[in-house]
Amino acid sequence: MHRETRLGNRTKAWGSALAAPHWLAMLAMLASSSATSSVTSSATSSATVAAAPAQAASAAAPDSAASAARLQVRWELQRNVFTEQAPRGRTQARLIVTNNDSRPLPARGWTLYFNSMDALETGAVGGGLVLEQVAGGYFRLLPGDGFAGLAPGQSLEVGLLYPYRIVKLDKAPTGPYLVYDTAPDVGLPIADYALLPVTRPEQVSTGNDNTTGTTGPKPLVTPADTYRRNARADLLPVAAVPPVLPTPLHMQPGTGKLRLAGKPAVSAPAALRGEAALARDLFGAGGAPLKLALGKVEGQASPEAYRLVIDARDGIAITGNSPAGVFYGLQTLRDLMPLPGTADPALPEVAITDAPRFGHRGLMLDVARNFHGKATVFKWLDLMARYKLNTLHFHLTDDEGWRLEIAGLPELTAIGAVRGHSTKPGVRLQPAYGSGPDPRDAAGSGHFSRADYLDILRYAKARHIDVIPEIEMPGHARAAVQAMEARYHRLKAAGGKDAAKYLLHDFDDRSVYKSPQLYNDHVINPGLESSYTFIAHVVAEVVKLHRAAGVPLRTIHMGGDELPDGAWEKSPASLALMRREKLETSADLWDYFYDRVDGILKRHGLFASGWEEMAARKTTLAGRHKLIPNPRFTQRGFSAYVWNNKEGAEDLAYRLANAGYDIVLAPVTKMYMDMAHNQNPEEPGVNWGAYVELDDVHDFIPFDYLKNAPDKARIGKDGLTDYGRRRVRGMEATLFTETVRDPARIDYLVMPRLLAVAERAWAPDPAWATEADPARAAALHRGAWSGFVNALGQRVLPRLDLERAGVDYRIAPPGLLVEDGRVLANHVLPGLALRYTSDGSTPTAASRLVTGPIAERGLIKVAAFDRNGRPGLVASVENR
Repeated sequence: MHRETRLGNRTKAWGSALAAPHWLAMLAMLASSSATSSVTSSATSSATVAAAPAQAASAAAPDSAASAARLQVRWELQRNVFTEQAPRGRTQARLIVTNNDSRPLPARGWTLYFNSMDALETGAVGGGLVLEQVAGGYFRLLPGDGFAGLAPGQSLEVGLLYPYRIVKLDKAPTGPYLVYDTAPDVGLPIADYALLPVTRPEQVSTGNDNTTGTTGPKPLVTPADTYRRNARADLLPVAAVPPVLPTPLHMQPGTGKLRLAGKPAVSAPAALRGEAALARDLFGAGGAPLKLALGKVEGQASPEAYRLVIDARDGIAITGNSPAGVFYGLQTLRDLMPLPGTADPALPEVAITDAPRFGHRGLMLDVARNFHGKATVFKWLDLMARYKLNTLHFHLTDDEGWRLEIAGLPELTAIGAVRGHSTKPGVRLQPAYGSGPDPRDAAGSGHFSRADYLDILRYAKARHIDVIPEIEMPGHARAAVQAMEARYHRLKAAGGKDAAKYLLHDFDDRSVYKSPQLYNDHVINPGLESSYTFIAHVVAEVVKLHRAAGVPLRTIHMGGDELPDGAWEKSPASLALMRREKLETSADLWDYFYDRVDGILKRHGLFASGWEEMAARKTTLAGRHKLIPNPRFTQRGFSAYVWNNKEGAEDLAYRLANAGYDIVLAPVTKMYMDMAHNQNPEEPGVNWGAYVELDDVHDFIPFDYLKNAPDKARIGKDGLTDYGRRRVRGMEATLFTETVRDPARIDYLVMPRLLAVAERAWAPDPAWATEADPARAAALHRGAWSGFVNALGQRVLPRLDLERAGVDYRIAPPGLLVEDGRVLANHVLPGLALRYTSDGSTPTAASRLVTGPIAERGLIKVAAFDRNGRPGLVASVENR
């Protein structure tokens, strides 16, 4: 849906620096409704900012020019505009640049760079300034002929026009920095940069009141909305809270209790040495015998099945069909243990027989868009194991980063794993997602050495987690494309004969396309034999790493996501291949490419995994684009990860499974952890696919996506056949990290939603999911939902708090409702402490507890707190 833009071919780009020549052709002029630039006097004082390094500042800025450290930049969403030509809206915003230096920002000789996750209209923005798109979401603002400079104390307003309505503050520009022409390779960050709050109606308008006759979605989620949503669950007494999550297959409670005192006496065969060590590490109290054994779990064929028995006289016994089963039995035992600090610890007698619903229970972690190091990966492997997830889908490469060292191709990480400012091509990748000019930025730059990757593989294996590496192709490959181009130029300049051995693009390609991330130079070319040489080399090296770690590798995820329409169509190399192979369309070329990729994998005994497009074929039906199962690969053992369940593709996963493809369910409207929880602008995350609250994940029915959909949405949609049902391998949560620059944001976005994923992936369908009677299904759902959120609020998350596990999970804002002069408060996680103030101040851990309706008058603010006193998001309401 992004506006088509062409920036010129790569051969020209290689021969020129980003800032020389300083002017690109204007790509599009701002619409007449765009805000204009203006220069006004300002009394705004500069906030304290971190100064750029002295040597860089002195080298970068002329003595007579303002320092970047003394510039203040603010971004403001001004209004959403709805017209007959744009009924879904466009957004006007502005940058406010204030010069707090004693020297002017000159009329010439500088450029302001920044990233934007969404498209911006480029061209003249008034006041003599020009906005240009460099590549992808990388933009620059620079002075034109009419710009007169910015004097000390003055502010400059720069109008920005988004061709679509934007909602989230995460769509604002990120990582702004200034470059002076006198030092074109020195980028100076604008440290005093902030987003202005969204508080006015025109900022959140969705078109409900426009003149086009359209009705948009509800602009904001209010505390009253939240209260009503939270009211769908009941607060349960402690005795009624489900004791284990995910829910076991069979659980038979006993009548007695096993008292705990002293460390348990663990006994286990040699084959369970690792599990025995885990048992000793996990349980600092016990005293009773803990027997671990391998053996047949009656009635359960899954290798991950286990039986756990807690007996007041005989102690604890765990038997598994495999070491993995014993491991999961230990996780259940940990879940049953009393919370830390319990005065008289004891375990209830119980007999549990358990096995997972799906063999694939995964989390996809993207370390390419923003890098996250080994410690973060270890943390999430621990959490995955704790909640019985068994597959790490490791998204290692993308347009903005290649994060795995590959022997023989040092450029992949020396260039493809480093982002930062440079006027010279082939030095590093451009800044992205706010990584800024510094190549040492921890989120923009970084990779796993081979030793790091071996450590991760072994750490995962000890926790019975498979690691499936993903190498994105043929789209989403800009980091690899640029790295291999740099290799080509380096070797060619040195006279090397194999300079083009791993080249991934055709220099004469004039194809016109644009990816959703605004790139037009990021695609591996299937017409070059060197592309397959590269893929074969990377696959062979990944296989070697797994072998060296002693970790089985059954598949590599080979991407397939979002190849833009138009790619390859004007590439001489691809067209020549199509003539040789008698291929009629680019869809046939796609099949040829993945036929070659599949052959490379099969030589190593691997099957191919990829996104849904790898198993689908693009076609048209009644003039509309449609994905259908690709008949060419149905018998090849491909495994397709299906994310698209929107806008006519609601049944795509089922159609692919019915056609014979193995399927992993990863629907964007249910499983994408990078989606914001709701539409409120300040709520972190993206929103291109959906808003995903905790109950959206919990209510996912894997084998009947459309059970609760409106009747019209089900018309013409396929359900799963018995054959197709057997092709569903499992499901996984997905975390892309465009908005995730630090580990705390992972915690916020993933937890506790990941716990609902674990529940759906492990436990059978709950009764409400298969009940035909709507009233009965609603009652069953209320009971199940109440049990789930009470387990989280009273037991699961408090355990993480008290164990100091370092998981800063999202604590949602409370729901608030004014009724009869009193404020009613509730929370999505019953059991969390709610505290309030009535004077408009922010609640703290010392504020008054909410014990019932709040009768005080004034601005009531309420927040939930975890067991360590960490506050959640604040909700407020006026009680007059």
